[in-house]
Amino acid sequence: MVSLIGREREAAAIDAMLERSPEQGDALIVRGPAGIGKTALLEAATSTARERGMAVMSTAGVEGEAHLPFAGLHLLLLPLQDAVAKLPARQREALNSAFGLGEARVEPFLIAMAVLTLLTEAAAAGPLLVVVDDVHWLDAPTVEALAFVARRIRADPIAVLFATRDDHPTHLDHCGLSELPRGGLDRAAAETLLDQRASRLGAGARRRVLAEADGNPLALVELPQVANGEPEPAVSGLLPLTARLERAFAVRLADLPPPTRALLLAAAADDGRHLATALAAGSLMTGEQLTVAALTPATERRLVELTASEFRFRHPLVRSAVYHRATPAERLAVHNALAEIHDADPDRQAWHRAAAVSHPDAAVATELVNVARRAHQRGAVVAAVAALRRSAQLTEGPALRANRLLQAAELAFELGGRDLLADLLTQVDPGVLTDLGQARLTWLQEVLEEGRTPLRRLVGTIESVSTLGDTALAMNFVRAAAIRCWWTEPGSDVRLRVAELAERLAPSADDPELLACLSLAAGLERGDQVIERLVRLRGTPFDGVQNRLLGVAATGVGAFDLAGGFLEAAVAELRAQGRLGPLTLALSSQVWEQIFCGDWAGANLVAGECERLARETGQSRWLAAALAARALLAGLRGQTDLGRALAAEAERALGPQGVASVLALVLHARGVIALCAGQYAEAFGHLRRIADPQDVAYHPRWRLWSVSELAEAAVGSGQEDAFRGILADMEKAVADAPAPLAHVGLRHARALLADAEPLYATALAADLTRWPTARARLWLAHGVWLRRHKRVKEARESLRIARDTCDALGLVALGERARRELRAAGEAAAGRTPAGSDNLSAQELQIARLAAAGLTNREIGQQLYLSHRTVSTHLYRIFPKLGISARAQLRDALGL
Repeated sequence: MVSLIGREREAAAIDAMLERSPEQGDALIVRGPAGIGKTALLEAATSTARERGMAVMSTAGVEGEAHLPFAGLHLLLLPLQDAVAKLPARQREALNSAFGLGEARVEPFLIAMAVLTLLTEAAAAGPLLVVVDDVHWLDAPTVEALAFVARRIRADPIAVLFATRDDHPTHLDHCGLSELPRGGLDRAAAETLLDQRASRLGAGARRRVLAEADGNPLALVELPQVANGEPEPAVSGLLPLTARLERAFAVRLADLPPPTRALLLAAAADDGRHLATALAAGSLMTGEQLTVAALTPATERRLVELTASEFRFRHPLVRSAVYHRATPAERLAVHNALAEIHDADPDRQAWHRAAAVSHPDAAVATELVNVARRAHQRGAVVAAVAALRRSAQLTEGPALRANRLLQAAELAFELGGRDLLADLLTQVDPGVLTDLGQARLTWLQEVLEEGRTPLRRLVGTIESVSTLGDTALAMNFVRAAAIRCWWTEPGSDVRLRVAELAERLAPSADDPELLACLSLAAGLERGDQVIERLVRLRGTPFDGVQNRLLGVAATGVGAFDLAGGFLEAAVAELRAQGRLGPLTLALSSQVWEQIFCGDWAGANLVAGECERLARETGQSRWLAAALAARALLAGLRGQTDLGRALAAEAERALGPQGVASVLALVLHARGVIALCAGQYAEAFGHLRRIADPQDVAYHPRWRLWSVSELAEAAVGSGQEDAFRGILADMEKAVADAPAPLAHVGLRHARALLADAEPLYATALAADLTRWPTARARLWLAHGVWLRRHKRVKEARESLRIARDTCDALGLVALGERARRELRAAGEAAAGRTPAGSDNLSAQELQIARLAAAGLTNREIGQQLYLSHRTVSTHLYRIFPKLGISARAQLRDALGL
């Protein structure tokens, strides 16, 4: 083990984390270049943990296994195999399928949840240290699962230590975990280490080693063994340190006997752990029966470390030196041998066969297609893409090769890997594709460019694709066009053409995707049809994705009161399936349904969860939408500074190329924040942009959803004349459209602008039972109007209703305004008594609500992707905030 000289600070940081682990879980990434001593720190941490009675589980990446999905995870969980049977059914099926023991198609996040459950159950017996070395060579599905776990162990007695090279991108790079960067040793520590390990080194060689090592501990230990030979100092100085270290190890390989080199090469080309595999492959290569004795020269030169059944390279650079020093013929031979050895493992066998050929090979290419299919089935999309990509390289026919690259690109799109998708598309030769292949390529390019294709050209593409017989692909284009119609206003002729194409291609009039496309593209023109069909479909069983589409259809036409049931069902099923990507989209729609329908507490917790999941799944557009919703909610609670900070963060998340639909959300939030703070001119400036066709934030329908706030801002800032034209345009747009929320807002706007009681009476006489927020705002506006017209007694009655409704809904800012107006009307108005739930965070409120509904901690954890201990810790903090001491008191404390 490399010495920890000069590493006292890093060792102390890890020691402190281990000391906290019985009470507080944590994760830490040790990052640095090769040889800097990352593994030494992990080994020291392992020893310390065991001395303290902690259980230790570990895994490590191996370059040769990076393409084998869940290989690292399987190694880590081997000690817990008996516990897999006790997992919840969905998690057990997901994990078994990930390890090739089941056929079900699984979601990666459900696999990750199974890992979290296993580790937290193991930690229930005592603190646990999980050590993950060489993350840069770990298969991507394993890294994703462990990153998921590491973000969720704060309340569990689990410490996770990762080590990774800083010149290799991994899925840990932007996951928000703490990092411990490792640099070189300072001069004094470097000299101490060198003198300990190479005390007889000559003065000149000593100076050169110190200069070339640049504080790298492994270099200080290994370079002295070749330094006295003066190995071309000018040339070595130009080489990267990793190359110099690899060459230092290669020097010790040069005079090894052929059987030893064969065994080392077999281990380097495979996984480097299993002695039996290396002996079998080495024997095939040499034609003689090799035994463990053949490894003795390698152990004597400190190249490998040997146990009863396994051995490992002393450092990954030894493995690299062994493999890259071999001739091309030797590498082909070893992979052929390993392919024969791994006949019981078709995936590993296929990859070795792929490495054993240097020219197109139809059989091997087909095997890799099957590897990709199995990997995709197991939720390992990254591995599936890699297999298809290598299959394409080994495919001789240009048309088939292009088709396989397209398959890989389609999976890269599913993965969300834009850079990978772009790289794959550049390798596709469009000239060899069929018309259908050309259409698939066009679809992927449209996805990659995110709407840069002119919408009219996209509509033309739909018409040509629809003649090719692939209805699903044609509907992909229709959906993309409909979404584009929602993002920006292309003109009614284009929108209606998209709607017509959707109707022509859909399998039935009640198809959820059709209704979503009609709503997004032509929600005003087709709104009556959409609402009629949605009413008819309520109670009909649909899957999670279909229910989400129906919820989108309802929100797109302003029937937010219809959306709730569909979105609630969608969220429940997508959550149970572990489909966090679609779940994030469903939550993004649900939060606005709850805002407009008056469930402000629910909206706050849904927005918080949507934000967390959008960050986790890398969906910046939905992250911006969730932040905008949180900003608007903060404004309504009177938290002006917080609201503005969240709105600014939403704009940063959206970036400079933000689409109009999300920009409209942010401006709506900013307008509400300013309005609640009494800054009417600022509010009018923000909200007017949503209704201005010349503005990049213009959104024909969101202007309708925010018209009551725009009217209040206009009247409050003396901009009535400017607003009249805007209102007239909106009236014209919805003259023949149902658009329920729009008509509620327009009635409010007319009353404010006309300053006439009959219009207030008309607005209040409408059925507002499904729109409690709009009702509260109307009563408040009516009360203000009455007071200003000296009808004080009537004003008090309206203002009391407004105050009580706002208090019940949690609209703190509007409730306080009602109190001010009541005091101005001569009535003493006590301040609002804060509810205990006001002190809860969004996640605490969500947990409290689920617990009040009777769910156990484990059931809550499965719903929210948390460990049951984390849920328990939250409840421990929730009870004092609510002033209760028992779970049975939650319903009353929350007012449920």
